Amino acid sequence: MVQKYQSPVRVYKHPFELIMAAYERRFPTCPLIPMFVASDTVNEYKSEDEAIHVIERRCKLDIDAPRLLKKIAGVDYVYFVQKNSLNRRERTLHIEAYNETFSNRVIINEHCCYTVHPDNEDWTCFEQSASLDIKSFFGFESTVEKIAMKQYTSNIKKGKEIIEYYLKQLEEEGITFVPRWTPPVACKSESSTTHTRRPVSPAINIPDSATKEGLNNKEILNTSSSPSEPTAGTPDDKLDADYIKRYLGDLTPMQESCLIRLRQWLQETHKGKIPKDEHILRFLRARDFNIDKAREILCQSLTWRKQHQVDYILDTWNPPQVLQDYYAGGWHHHDKDGRPLYVLRLGQMDTKGLVRALGEEALLRYVLSINEEGLRRCEENTKVFGRPISSWTCLVDLEGLNMRHLWRPGVKALLRIIEVVEANYPETLGRLLILRAPRVFPVLWTLVSPFIDDNTRKKFLIYAGNDYQGPGGLLDYIDKEIIPDFLGGECMCEVPEGGLVPKSLYRTAEELENEDIKLWTETIYQSASVFKGAPHEVLIQIVDASSVITWDFDVCKGDIVFNIFHSKRAPQPPKKDSLGAHSITSPGGNNVQLIDKVWQLGRDYSMVESPLICKEGESVQGSHVTRWPGFYILQWKFHSMPACATTNLPRVDDVLASLQVSSHKCKVMYYTEVIGSEDFRGSMTSLESSHSGFSQLSAATTSSSQSHSSSMISR
Repeated sequence: MVQKYQSPVRVYKHPFELIMAAYERRFPTCPLIPMFVASDTVNEYKSEDEAIHVIERRCKLDIDAPRLLKKIAGVDYVYFVQKNSLNRRERTLHIEAYNETFSNRVIINEHCCYTVHPDNEDWTCFEQSASLDIKSFFGFESTVEKIAMKQYTSNIKKGKEIIEYYLKQLEEEGITFVPRWTPPVACKSESSTTHTRRPVSPAINIPDSATKEGLNNKEILNTSSSPSEPTAGTPDDKLDADYIKRYLGDLTPMQESCLIRLRQWLQETHKGKIPKDEHILRFLRARDFNIDKAREILCQSLTWRKQHQVDYILDTWNPPQVLQDYYAGGWHHHDKDGRPLYVLRLGQMDTKGLVRALGEEALLRYVLSINEEGLRRCEENTKVFGRPISSWTCLVDLEGLNMRHLWRPGVKALLRIIEVVEANYPETLGRLLILRAPRVFPVLWTLVSPFIDDNTRKKFLIYAGNDYQGPGGLLDYIDKEIIPDFLGGECMCEVPEGGLVPKSLYRTAEELENEDIKLWTETIYQSASVFKGAPHEVLIQIVDASSVITWDFDVCKGDIVFNIFHSKRAPQPPKKDSLGAHSITSPGGNNVQLIDKVWQLGRDYSMVESPLICKEGESVQGSHVTRWPGFYILQWKFHSMPACATTNLPRVDDVLASLQVSSHKCKVMYYTEVIGSEDFRGSMTSLESSHSGFSQLSAATTSSSQSHSSSMISR
């Protein structure tokens, strides 16, 4: 397995030229890096005007590995080749490094770059990426991987410290300024008109035999001045190390890398609609920074949020009056760590009455609104306290808890709420203080605890009777001034006292069932199942040419192919696949097929867009301007992996990928809309379907990136 690393953008608040002067002091050896024994210059090139300086070094490293492993490998030192391409004109340094030792067994590649900060030309940015691929190593592949990752991580931490050490050394020597490169007199007239900052150039690939083959300076300069995209990061697409520390907390280099790589994947697949960094980080922490596992649950959660419009719950949903009067919970200041504090007087709450009066769905939606408010309060407290706060503390008072609270439908509703919250709000509970637990509590705990994640359970502190008033109790976590009055404190707590819900407010099962449907069908999205040999198709009739068909869909499971067809004749009434042939019941999605099997492509219907392969977890938006009236069919078809071109046998990767799609079933969640061309503004975000954006969880995105996504299929 290839291990990858991607650093955040690290910012030095010093000019590029001064940073380069400090960087050069690391060679030929650096006492601050004990494993860096020595380095020898292999090749070196300087342009006539000294703007370009390329130097290649062979570096000798003493890896901290067991003596036995070194003896088996037959080496005492490991050699790397490092190639530095300095462009003083563009003010960039690109560093490429790879291993020379064991290159047929282990492949290590590293790329680093120093560039000018995009918003401040007197600051310098640094980025670093690397990959490690161990093919074989005498049966010690796992050991070597661990040693390599440990060594690399420790060196990453030292990198900035080393530069700052040499900056201080320069300052002690009286060097606080290094002038920028300026063209020689002969070139000044040519370059004076282009004094403005230019785009950053990539690393220059100087052949080892450049001097031998007579490669002249002019050719090299022409190579370096070719146009390219800037590599310096911007706040919109890169993460700054100082920003991570201020708003996300202290992360290890590998944790930073996981966050950046998952964020980049979301940017590529979700077309700009990505959650905020702190929310991505919660899912990574919930899966111990396993990117694949975190990506899976995060994509499921984003799809769930979109389907149920959870992003808008605080702005569009008003809790029923029964909840406002009888739900004994509310926000109350913050704990000693700055976390928002939520107080729940569960023992005073009539769970049976609330379920009978409102149903499970209303209770669930209310809990979701509490969690959404918690996310907002965490952001506010992060700004107020000047440190990252990503979770809240919950204080649960169980005084009054009895067998009435173990009413089966009430426990069922509680378990469902726990399940939904665990799946979509991981790592949001910082601490749970359970006070005045009565004798019946172990029964409730036995029912509930299996549904609670192990990491979450570790955050529970349970106090029986008045134990919370003693050492290690409430005062260790909450300031005395804000302890609620009902717990013996002096602070008035405005949380409702709860009480019995009047039976006059109870509703029948039929009324609750209708209300539940109403609550959860307030979505513009539909779900569909796609099987091998059974695509899902949607018919759209167009009367006026030049209308615009728009779509927005998420691939929830499996890989699919998206097609758009046109036909002058109307297809037969849609037939729904009962799924009996597949021995599958699918309450969450349907399957409709419109194109008759006797129809021939090119005769009865035609393809109006190129097929688009969409991978699991991707979010796709697009539009098509119709050229003719008639019937348009949007089709989602199961994507079969192609076999290898040189053999009839499938590839191993294809077989493994196909096994991941159980029963050859895919699921999509989609929304379509037809609007007049005069009303279309070229972007899905301008349409009614803009509800697909994660307004509460996603950071602001530029209109250009959203417009690009709408033209992804219609070119």
